[in-house]
Amino acid sequence: MKYYIIAGEASGDLHGSNLIKALKSKDPNAEIRCWGGDLMQKAGGNLVKHYKELAFMGFAEVLFNLNTILKNISFCKNDIVKFNPDVLIFIDYPGFNMRIAKWAKKRQIPTHYYISPQIWAWKENRIKAIKRDFDQLYVILPFEKDFYEKKHLFPVEFVGHPLIDAINSREKVDEIQFRKEHNLDERPIIALLPGSRKQEINKLLTEMLSIVPDFPNYQFVIAGAPGQDFEFYKQFLTQKTVHFISNKTYDLLSISHAALVTSGTATLETALFKVPEVVCYKGNWISYQIAKRIITLKYISLVNLIMDEEVVCELIQDQCNRNNIKNELSKILDKNYRNKLLNKYLLLEEKLGGVGASDKVAHLILKSIS
Repeated sequence: MKYYIIAGEASGDLHGSNLIKALKSKDPNAEIRCWGGDLMQKAGGNLVKHYKELAFMGFAEVLFNLNTILKNISFCKNDIVKFNPDVLIFIDYPGFNMRIAKWAKKRQIPTHYYISPQIWAWKENRIKAIKRDFDQLYVILPFEKDFYEKKHLFPVEFVGHPLIDAINSREKVDEIQFRKEHNLDERPIIALLPGSRKQEINKLLTEMLSIVPDFPNYQFVIAGAPGQDFEFYKQFLTQKTVHFISNKTYDLLSISHAALVTSGTATLETALFKVPEVVCYKGNWISYQIAKRIITLKYISLVNLIMDEEVVCELIQDQCNRNNIKNELSKILDKNYRNKLLNKYLLLEEKLGGVGASDKVAHLILKSIS
């Protein structure tokens, strides 16, 4: 079978790589062409475009890069026609993927959506397009299945969260060797995860680093995003006590004592590694003003959304400042507070279902198109 997979972000690259592995294990003759990243390419996909060429975040950023986005859409359509796949698999990235799906559906190419758009957060009107343009929908959050079916959409499959597989299947890191390799001393580590896009890193990392002098008994380590070069981060490395490690976020989280994390998938990853965290978000002012008038959710982190309560602290926009970050980090370093938070993390993992999300999706795709 011939599979064409489109992912547009670092998280999509991770889940896409595990899906490629699952598809190849079930279909040894699989031909896979993809948009994604290094992980999908390493797993055996023929990479067409890297997600770092596609990452535009927020209303203003999309507007400013509209011409590039339109060119990418046109290129993608032509590439699909040349490849002539048996199925199109979309991973999140709705702004781009839903446009391609609408076009593909008219050409009668089977369309499968893995990790559906978060229309329960905003743009609920997209549900009509999803019903019209997708043959199969696979959701990864426990409340999404009920949401879609209450809206009288076709039945959707809850497959569990692929992060559980990604984390459970990773090779255990040798902490002593890791610290030695990256010149880390014996002090507890506070991981800094400021996001994967330059816009959000620029906004958040300066605020995160501002509190470093207040915690001399800890060492701070910036988790470099796979799509960004070290040269970009050099401007932030002005304090000798701050370390930088690129493209090893999971290894870093596995030995971290606490973390400051931007909103998004990273909040859930950090929780699944059982690392107490403070969630930080500071976006483009225009984009934020538009978003807060559209999005009506109580929380911005996946941890709190899934648990439907404030498990982790969220510092948003103006609240994301030095004093608040310092105070909230101090809280999660307190032993009693940490224990309560870690117990909540265990309940969170139970809600997300068991292992095998990628394998389930691969099985359902093959069953549908065989």
